[in-house]
Amino acid sequence: MAKWVRVMRLWVWIIVVAAVSALTGCGNFFVPPDNGGGGGGGSTTGNRAYVANSANNTLAGFTVGTGTLTAVPSSPVALNYAPVAAVTTPTNSFLYVAGQGALYVYTINSDGSLSAPSTGAAAIVNVVALDISPDGNWLFGLDGTTTAVDQFQINKSTGALGGLIQTPYSVANNAVIAPRAIRVAPNGTLVFIALGTGGDLIFTFNTTTGALASSAQLTVPATTSDNGLAVDSTTSLLYIARSGTGGGVAVFSIGAAGALTSITGSPFTAGNQPFSIVIDPTGTYLYVANRTDGTISGFTIGTGGALTALTGSPYASGKQVSSIGIDQSGKYLLAAAFGGSPDLSMYNFDAAVPGKLDLVTSTATGTGTQGAASLALTH
Repeated sequence: MAKWVRVMRLWVWIIVVAAVSALTGCGNFFVPPDNGGGGGGGSTTGNRAYVANSANNTLAGFTVGTGTLTAVPSSPVALNYAPVAAVTTPTNSFLYVAGQGALYVYTINSDGSLSAPSTGAAAIVNVVALDISPDGNWLFGLDGTTTAVDQFQINKSTGALGGLIQTPYSVANNAVIAPRAIRVAPNGTLVFIALGTGGDLIFTFNTTTGALASSAQLTVPATTSDNGLAVDSTTSLLYIARSGTGGGVAVFSIGAAGALTSITGSPFTAGNQPFSIVIDPTGTYLYVANRTDGTISGFTIGTGGALTALTGSPYASGKQVSSIGIDQSGKYLLAAAFGGSPDLSMYNFDAAVPGKLDLVTSTATGTGTQGAASLALTH
């Protein structure tokens, strides 16, 4: 019963943050933020996956092997807060975790275990989604209580965060803002945020000075929610996981200062409540978690970013699948499901049917109800 009370408290907090009480009769249309840290290749450290369990206040860590998930030492780590978002630094030295009202930093040890380099919070701020600049110098958080992007300079040696820099924003037409996701472009010069029914905002970013400035906006109907974001490796295309009216995967070409132009055929049909989204390291395939369905839709990326559904798509996953990413080796897709059954699933890419997902293993991320809300992978 106590665990379910914590689950209910978490959902109440998320609902308040998203201000979804301003709209009624939408059922499962509104969902918690897309907190995935994503994952890629190019590291000299271990291949790890970390899951933030919001229902029982723990962090679970796993080593990704050949078709295996093995708990790292001392996993899961007990917390005194409910984690809602997590992200790893590009060097895989540190894991940043957002709780309700604070940010925390953990050192990633050589065996994948986690340790706190200092007691207490790294910063007092209330964010619902996290990302880090490609150079590893800046941590960005999408604020859950104010209309602002929160920004910190990272000490790469200690993981300590510099003073809070807030960049306020506003949206057109008095749209209801429901903070969902934040994503830094691979070239580091643009930052995208998804605000649910508030649409999307684009910021230019100066990697030398750290200056962030709002430059473009994408509006959506009141019955549409933009939930997850992915940017291709050349920062030429933006993919948005969109639910509600016109739902699916919306695709835009990225112009000067982040100006967006919808491509022909967009949005492309996916399942119910597209939520978290990821592009494979080759840039050939795109996958989106359909939260209501408990499935993952897969697509081939064609000329100009156009999407074509893969054979066998959508693929079964856990209940309320909410965070997906590609592992460090590029061989596996991992999916965390808030509703469990299972908490964490791992798929490989079919040898005979390009891009098709095959489930290879799955695991619980703890005992009882976990509420796997966020997945962070090493790079």
